[in-house]
Parts: sequence; structure tokens; C-alpha cells
Amino acid sequence: MLTGLQIAVIGGDARQIEIIRKLNELDVKLYLVGFEQLDHSFTGAVKEKLNNMNLEEFDGIILPVAGTNLNGEVETIFSNEKVVLTEEILSKTPPHCTIYSGISNAYLDEIVKKSNRKLELLFERDDVAIYNSIPTIEGVLMMVIQHTDFTIHGSKTVVLGLGRNGMTISRVFHALGAKVHVGARRKEHIARTEEMGLESFHIKDLEQVVKDADIVINTIPHLIVTASVISKMPHHTLIIDIASKPGGTDFRYAEKRGIKAILTPSLPGIVAPKTAGQILANVLAELMSEDLMKRKESS
Repeated sequence: MLTGLQIAVIGGDARQIEIIRKLNELDVKLYLVGFEQLDHSFTGAVKEKLNNMNLEEFDGIILPVAGTNLNGEVETIFSNEKVVLTEEILSKTPPHCTIYSGISNAYLDEIVKKSNRKLELLFERDDVAIYNSIPTIEGVLMMVIQHTDFTIHGSKTVVLGLGRNGMTISRVFHALGAKVHVGARRKEHIARTEEMGLESFHIKDLEQVVKDADIVINTIPHLIVTASVISKMPHHTLIIDIASKPGGTDFRYAEKRGIKAILTPSLPGIVAPKTAGQILANVLAELMSEDLMKRKESS
């Protein structure tokens, strides 16, 4: 149980519902910001305005997976109100207050640093990323089936990046009979690709590899699928980009050339928000339990 903890959940999508449910069951005192339009109610959880809360009593703040944008705004699916997280707000919390987010950016990094608070990035954890790769691959399969008129079996599928998502995608498409080619830069990733029985290539050779590609799946959060690369693709090629916004594809040029290119970050939250939320909820509960234990031992 996490009795005694006071946590603010600020904004987010359907995944946050599972987080709220889990922490509520563990007896956490929850304050929900940006949930005015949420029909479901949780006993003991209070819907509140950010400016009305006594921040000096909070042990943690849970942000959406995306954290904030570069202006400090927090996405609020269940509210029409604008919620902005600032350095001033964080500075009002006690020194031990931890900020939980999926990912970060320059703005969030800066205000956390200036307020001298701890930032816990859930998506940098291997366990979260690996568990999340399961709903991610299901979402990728759904998108490919919806947007093609050919089978995955027998298709030339190019996967860019062999991280946690790239490995799962490569393995599943291979199991479905696709001719999988994996692009990477690191020697160990190329070696792992060959160990898996897949075709490997260095990213620098991408233009050559995509000349007969049916499907290109990018997992790398940098501009990889450039206009030059897209110009070499057949017109029927489908590009699925699951990298963090803005992705790694020149979407403007793809549209100009008539090639279907889809940016689909946060697929777990789209195709399986309940499962994705439970993954995050379990990790958050574990982290909070560890922090609570350390604070009790040091007091």
C-alpha cells in the first residue's frame, strides 16, 4: 500500500485512467488536473485546478506520456482548459517531489533542473519499452493491413532501427512471412539482425534498399526517410513512422510524390490504452513504493 502519498495526475489520455485506478487502489491521495470531463469517478480522488492546489504537500506529479510541449502546455484529453506546467509551480513542491513523465524535451528538462526536482522518464526504462512494444506491433500490423492491398506475407518490409520496438516489429513481420530487411548503424545491431535470420544493411545504403520496398517502418526519431530516399521508392510503398514527433520522415515530400506516409507515435495509447496504462501504472506503483521505503528508512 502507498498510504500517505499525495500525487497529482496532470492531463493525459485513456492510459491515465488505469494509472489513477491502480494508485487509487493502493490508497494514494490523488488530485486530478485536467479531468473535468471524465465521467468516471474514483472514491477519494479529487478533481482540482492546478492553481488551487497546495503544492507544498505533494510527493509526486504524473504527466502524460509526452510530458509537456515546448511551451509547457500539458495535453488534456478530458478537459478544454489550458494547463501549463512552469518552473514556479514545480518550485512550490517539496524537495523530494518527483516528476513522472514518459519522455521529456528541452522545456521540461530546463524547468525540472531549475527547480531542482527529480525527473523520472518511464519510457527510458527497458521494461516499459519492451512491454510497450507488444501493443505497438499490434498497432503497426493494424495500420499496414488497413492501408495496403497486398499481404504482409511475401512483402519486402524495411525496418529502420533495431531498438526495443524495432526488434519486436522485425521478429513479428518475419514470422508472418515478410522479407524483412533491417537498417541500423551499430555493429551489434547488424550482428543481432543476422543472428535472427534477417537481412541487414547499414542506414547509409537505405536509398538502394528501398527501391523495391513494399513497407517501410521507421523507429528512429531523426530524419532518416528523406526526400532523396522517398524518391527511390515505388509508388505503392507504405511508410509507417512510429518515432516520437515529428518522426523521421519527410512527410511533405511523401505527400507530394503520392506515397502514403503515416506518423503514428503513441500507438499503445491508441490501440490498447488499457494495457498500455496498466504497464505504466505497475511501474509507477513500484517506483513510488521504493521511494516511500527510502524516505522511511532515512527518517
